Amino acid sequence: MGMLRFVQSKKLVTCISEGHQYKAGIRITTMIKYLGIITAVFCLLAFSAARKITTGGDKINWKKVHVLVYTRNGIGYVHDNIASAAASIKQLGVRYGFTVDVSDNPADFNDANLKKCNVLIFDNTNNDVFDTDEQKLALMHYIEAGGGFVGLHSATGTERSWPWFKRMIGASFQRHAKHQPFKEIIIDDTNPSVSFLPHIWEQNDECYFFKEVNPDLHVLMVHDLTTLMDDKEKPDFYGASSPSAWCHEFDGGREWYTSLGHDSTTYFKPDFQKHILGGIQWAIGKNKPLDYSKAHAKTPDDPLPY
Repeated sequence: MGMLRFVQSKKLVTCISEGHQYKAGIRITTMIKYLGIITAVFCLLAFSAARKITTGGDKINWKKVHVLVYTRNGIGYVHDNIASAAASIKQLGVRYGFTVDVSDNPADFNDANLKKCNVLIFDNTNNDVFDTDEQKLALMHYIEAGGGFVGLHSATGTERSWPWFKRMIGASFQRHAKHQPFKEIIIDDTNPSVSFLPHIWEQNDECYFFKEVNPDLHVLMVHDLTTLMDDKEKPDFYGASSPSAWCHEFDGGREWYTSLGHDSTTYFKPDFQKHILGGIQWAIGKNKPLDYSKAHAKTPDDPLPY
């Protein structure tokens, strides 16, 4: 069929196709109404596609979920909140029925072991947490196979000289302002990790700043810097705010991170537990089986996807 075009008269529409004219007894107002409906449908479809990065996927059968909480720290500062965070995640496991293993042994990072996991949680890890390239490759293979990853607080200080890890988790820790009350602003209320929170979430924590930020991040929540007390120059890359929690899909996997959680007591607050649970939910997504045929990394220093 040839191209169609519509020529308006006062009451009729003349449809011209391949040189032939056909008068259709359709009032222009009716045609506009139909076109409006079609436009609305297309907009809805586009909006639904845009929400895919933020939503947690289908309803999760938690009894089939296996989580590995990794707590290893290298030489340097070690948070005293690690045990509390692990205990909090175990509480969530008991409440919702998923399995939680806790380990600080880098030898657990091998293909056979990680194939059993739906989500890896880096619980306030910091500095170098792997002993061998084989362990790093196991993490890369897991992500490439479609694995889920959750990072808590100081996890962005992990493996600071490994470009792939920094790109995967989303950024690298730079510094933080002194511990104080400040405001978090929710900027995507469709993500399950923040959908239940008020638009302004009052916190008393460390305000983290980052460097080497992955440009593909989907930021969920930001620090409000307008009232933050800081004796150093605040980063102005984002103006009066700075990323605090985010998610993205990188190298085949799904990654979620929150910068909050310095205090041990924070992990037992109901809203923060729900924040973490929503991050786990988003990282699991549709809970598809891992596909190790997509695991292609040869060395930890393979070229980055971008």
